[in-house]
Amino acid sequence: MSYRPLLEFTEKGIYCDVAKVYLDPWKPVDKAIITHGHADHSRWGHKQYITHHTNIPIIQHRLGDIFVTGKEYGETFTINNVKFSFHPAGHIIGSSQIRVEHKGEVWVFTGDYKIEDDGISTPYEPVKCHTFITECTFGLPAFKWAPQEEVFRDINQWWSENQTEGKTSILFGYSLGKAQRLLKYVNPEIGKIYTHGAIENMTNVIRPMVSFPKTTLITRETKKEELIGNIVIAPPSTHGSTWIRKMVPYVTASASGWMAFRGARRRRAIDKGFVLSDHCDWDGLLTAIKETEATKVITTHGYTEIFSKYLRELGYDARTEKTQYEGELAEIDTKKESEVIE
Repeated sequence: MSYRPLLEFTEKGIYCDVAKVYLDPWKPVDKAIITHGHADHSRWGHKQYITHHTNIPIIQHRLGDIFVTGKEYGETFTINNVKFSFHPAGHIIGSSQIRVEHKGEVWVFTGDYKIEDDGISTPYEPVKCHTFITECTFGLPAFKWAPQEEVFRDINQWWSENQTEGKTSILFGYSLGKAQRLLKYVNPEIGKIYTHGAIENMTNVIRPMVSFPKTTLITRETKKEELIGNIVIAPPSTHGSTWIRKMVPYVTASASGWMAFRGARRRRAIDKGFVLSDHCDWDGLLTAIKETEATKVITTHGYTEIFSKYLRELGYDARTEKTQYEGELAEIDTKKESEVIE
């Protein structure tokens, strides 16, 4: 009798045949267990969603009227004798790893994760398992993050300098996750914090769960004179738009792990880059894998081939699997990035 793995990679997503349930599927299915609210992991069209309870308002805001059930971290729920539980992923608020156990075999699917405590999301917790499914968005030795305290000190200094020069500071970050991290730590004593509508709306969903400083929504009535010396948090998609051109004189910056690449900022015509990611760096990935005590590792998105090859050299039974998860790859055009790594 041939062995059938507990979790399989199918055209619809990661599938547990015993329980007849999918994990972060990318095509519509009957029952989906969801790690977090980003669009590449929580998609519209499933008949039933199961997720951590703090992720419910986030995916309802994004997906509308859906049938969703919430669970606590560490709460075990059983589907056809398969035990499932959510555990903190530290990626964004409401993000989880999914632990799957059947007949003594344990798999963990991380979704997206980081091991640095950002002070917003529940901190990452290692979960012991036999097989560990991991992203490797930044799975190259070139990626090494500075502590976020240092990054935000630089961001606030940049804002203060722009204020002295009579310019508006525009800081780009994804509307879910990165934007709230920026809002949490930019210094409101420097000036007012303005937001794009997409970020303001998402932040209002999360405000009952996290304390943020006061923000002011930019509307058609907002005059550019009001913005001078202050900071604007905006999605990357607004760069170069009519919306942003009305804010002259301004200085732009992007907060992303990709800012570790020389050339990424230049190609995006960004004035300043701050290296800040909601994903693990190289050392973070290796630490997380070691702490699981897993012997088998499956890499799903990012630098999968390079990273899994390195893991095999370390003695792991490691392989790659194709998925439709993107990590932070959607933030910039990553074409030819490998050519600029030193």
